[in-house]
Amino acid sequence: MKKNSHYWLAIVCCLFVVNSLQAQYVYDYKRTGDVYYEAKDYYSAAQYYQRALGTFKINPNEILPYQPGSKGKETGKVKDYETVKYRLAESYRMYNDFGNAEKYYEEVVSYNNPDLFPLARFWYGVCLRANGKYPEAIDQFKQFKDKYTKVDDITSRVALEIASCEFAISEASRTPGYIVTKLNGDVNVGGANYAPALLGKNLLLYTSSRPDTTVLEKKKKENPYINSLFQADGKDAAFSNSRPLAIPEVKGVDQGVSAITPDGNSIFLTRWTNKNGVKAAAIYVSTRSGNDWSEPKPLGPNVNVDGYSSMQPFVTADGKYLLFASNRPGGMGKNDLWYSMLDKNTPGAARNMGTGINTRDEEQAPFYDGDRHMLIFSSDGRVGLGGLDFFSSEGDFSSWAVPKNLGAPLNSPKDDIYYAASDWSHPMNGGYISSDRESVCCLELFHIKRISKSIHGMVMDCDNNLPLSGAKITLIDTIQQKVLQQVTLDETGRYRFEVEAKRNYKIMAEKENYFSKAIYINTDQLEKVDSMESPSICLKRYEIGKPIILKDIYYDFDKATLRPQSLIVLDTVVSIMQDNPNIIIEMSAHTDSKGKDEYNMKLSQRRAQSCVDYLISRGIPSSRMIAKGYGESRPIAPNTLPNGKDNPEGRQLNRRTEFKVLRVTQLSQ
Repeated sequence: MKKNSHYWLAIVCCLFVVNSLQAQYVYDYKRTGDVYYEAKDYYSAAQYYQRALGTFKINPNEILPYQPGSKGKETGKVKDYETVKYRLAESYRMYNDFGNAEKYYEEVVSYNNPDLFPLARFWYGVCLRANGKYPEAIDQFKQFKDKYTKVDDITSRVALEIASCEFAISEASRTPGYIVTKLNGDVNVGGANYAPALLGKNLLLYTSSRPDTTVLEKKKKENPYINSLFQADGKDAAFSNSRPLAIPEVKGVDQGVSAITPDGNSIFLTRWTNKNGVKAAAIYVSTRSGNDWSEPKPLGPNVNVDGYSSMQPFVTADGKYLLFASNRPGGMGKNDLWYSMLDKNTPGAARNMGTGINTRDEEQAPFYDGDRHMLIFSSDGRVGLGGLDFFSSEGDFSSWAVPKNLGAPLNSPKDDIYYAASDWSHPMNGGYISSDRESVCCLELFHIKRISKSIHGMVMDCDNNLPLSGAKITLIDTIQQKVLQQVTLDETGRYRFEVEAKRNYKIMAEKENYFSKAIYINTDQLEKVDSMESPSICLKRYEIGKPIILKDIYYDFDKATLRPQSLIVLDTVVSIMQDNPNIIIEMSAHTDSKGKDEYNMKLSQRRAQSCVDYLISRGIPSSRMIAKGYGESRPIAPNTLPNGKDNPEGRQLNRRTEFKVLRVTQLSQ
């Protein structure tokens, strides 16, 4: 698990205080550093390698800078010196001190013998990237790619690293969507602090590797730096009164990284051991008894598989699914995301989330927003800013959309993991994350708050262009066809909705005795600004049975064939019918008085039917429309003047097409 270094470092950093007391008796610092290095105690190894450098009496002229094509002759002492520097760089990197690691890798890649440490330039690039030096990292990765001839995991990884650096550079010009603040109070103290969850209102649950002070005070030999569950009081970015959760522990066993069930009465948590840098983890469940919690019991083989790790549980808000990370068989690579259906606290058979989510690298710490059908997780197997990044994917466990990187500032050049919502009614508006962006070694807790993005506009009466008070305006997610927000307008006729950037929405405006109207909004421009104006909407008033004249409907002479320009007008009727699925209309046609009554009646009927046929071709059900021809029977202007002469203007008015609402039906739910 990638986060092992964060868990374990908090322990070894403090234990080294004890180890250093014996340093005065150590005379072969390199050999001691090698012992710690092989034992994967990289913090201790770095301390001894650092001291070992001072024991070499090397003439700077003996270490020749690298020249293409050159093969310098190096003494054994020089090679030992170079090896110590390389292992020092490696040790710093392995416990995430990328600043010091960068310094020593820079020296190593300049050595006369580049074949001695073939991966040094790659790791140098990784350190530069972790330190936010993206252009310099790209240069090192490209140099490495040009010279590295093996085909292995590093070969494919370097292409991903280059793409990630380029992505990070492009992200620098994007307007931030969140404000990220490190938690203050007494939460981020004493080692790693991570995996936030809300145990109740204003009560934060998290995992910490802070030491047991009683063990330190009594100078006992057992390791005082065990990961445990803690709780703290507060809100937003301020929490204090941190204290252990009243839940049983096992001596020498780490536990934490928990999830709370929706009723607040059960906790799923991770227990793990770490031997020689190898981590084994399993998921347990504990139930509440007053203010205390029962002895955690391991979940069965549907989740925990012998010889493999399962960890980082998450329970959906409806209590139906348990999500977790595991390297169990059947996955794509390292740790994958899995899920099980829950029957009370008993999980069913685990299912892999598939290649749409999982990669050959790490996928960890799932979070699922059931309202938006949005999965949030961390991965280092996709293009991102570096390390573990937050990604989102829309889906419902049967299929998932292509994951999207959530960008800066939620993501950083280092590791960003464990998303927890502070408000389940609006999970993406804010919450808590873990990140080592401000730490040399360890994860810390941060509060996040989404920067408000909004669209606003006005609704008016089409007849007088005045604000339409009392209209109901609804914001709809066009993907899920789900109502997100709804307001009733005051006398200003204005509305405002909080939205997300780079999404598509529908805004529906409705009022009794007015035709409802929908407009569609794309919010791509909110990447650069905080708000945008949507087009003004005007609603047309109607009365049952009162005709509405459609201007500019033309037919071929003495025929019922619609001319092309007429279709533009009829498309407005299509929109009305689509936005008002509960109305039944009559589409009618009228003629002037020229010609015989019977002929005019038939011609007008054919013309009305042509209009209905066009609406049917646009998807409007025939059951919602009636075609009616009135011939010359309903003039709205005189066909002749008082003196008996022809009235062209009057005849033009009488040759018209109308529609009217016959009735409004009740839509089935």
